[in-house]
Amino acid sequence: MASKEQAKKVLLVADNDANREILKYNEQVENYNALVIKYNGSRVPVAGGKYSGRTITNIDEVEINPNGKYAYGVDIGGTTVKIGFFSTGGELLDKWEIPTVKTNQGEQILPDIAKSIKEHMGKKNITFDDLTGVGMGAPGPVDGLGVIYGAANLGWGTFNISKRMSELLGGICVKSGNDANVAALGEMWKGGAQGYHHVVAITLGTGVGAGVISNEKILAGCIGAAGEVGHIHVVDDEPDTCGCGNQGCLEQYASATGVVKMAKRKLESSKKDSSLRSLKDISAKDVWDAVKAGDELAKELAEEFGKLLGKGLSFVADVVNPEIFVIGGGVSKAGNVLIDYCQKYYVKYVFKGSRDAKIVLAALGNDGGIYGAAKLVIE
Repeated sequence: MASKEQAKKVLLVADNDANREILKYNEQVENYNALVIKYNGSRVPVAGGKYSGRTITNIDEVEINPNGKYAYGVDIGGTTVKIGFFSTGGELLDKWEIPTVKTNQGEQILPDIAKSIKEHMGKKNITFDDLTGVGMGAPGPVDGLGVIYGAANLGWGTFNISKRMSELLGGICVKSGNDANVAALGEMWKGGAQGYHHVVAITLGTGVGAGVISNEKILAGCIGAAGEVGHIHVVDDEPDTCGCGNQGCLEQYASATGVVKMAKRKLESSKKDSSLRSLKDISAKDVWDAVKAGDELAKELAEEFGKLLGKGLSFVADVVNPEIFVIGGGVSKAGNVLIDYCQKYYVKYVFKGSRDAKIVLAALGNDGGIYGAAKLVIE
């Protein structure tokens, strides 16, 4: 355990503003071990800092309990929170959901999760000593210390979600990450990317997220904002504004809401007959069902979708050179027909060095997030 003075001495060698800000942020933290991290056995500045030219990413806050037999994985979504109970061997023993209560800036979300976990522990007759820890995935950028830099759809600002959850759960180890990054870890560990070391997992849901795994490690970026594939610019003349404030983001077309928007535009601009015209409220599922049924207008939509998603994935591959893309989220339930439309445009646009990357459907479905979250605290 690092003392307050040891932590301050370590941080004196910090050579950038990020470390100074983190020191300021952590001055009230009682556990000063949270201020320093372990890198190749040495004590060096905290998240984002550089020492001898090496970027530091891993935290040494509350240690994973090496004697624990179980772990909880938590996937925090805008509508529900999914919670999984795992053995340290990676077996999912139980899972359930609780509603995400977003009133009052989401102040009740973490206490509700902690309460639910404690109730489950009581039913299973286990104690905190039986746990390696709790892992969490959250819809926003999360750095190596567990600080989330805002989650608009939860009403959250910037605060340390790992530290807060640890306080609610008796001081046990809690590790957190961006939900898409965590889901990617889950797919690599127990899902569609088992056996691969360089993975990009794309989530096509209400938005478009991605997690990037390079050499079996999450590529999170300096504040956990890496992998924002949904905000790659793919269309120049888009009149509507994305939730991020930009226009023409991939998310505006490849998400569930994006598919619906494209369908409505297509129906307005085309005079072709389509089964979609008889529907009062069109969903992404309706569009893909129509594609499978041979609806010509829907197939034109699928071509546009495939072109934009394939182009977006090619941009990602040109930077990180993955072995495999894993496509998950609600839209992916369309199945392999979606992959077929995307694959041909990916091959068209990508640099030849990444042309052989596989594009497959996620194997864990909606459980990818809880698997990956649990893996954060299972060594």
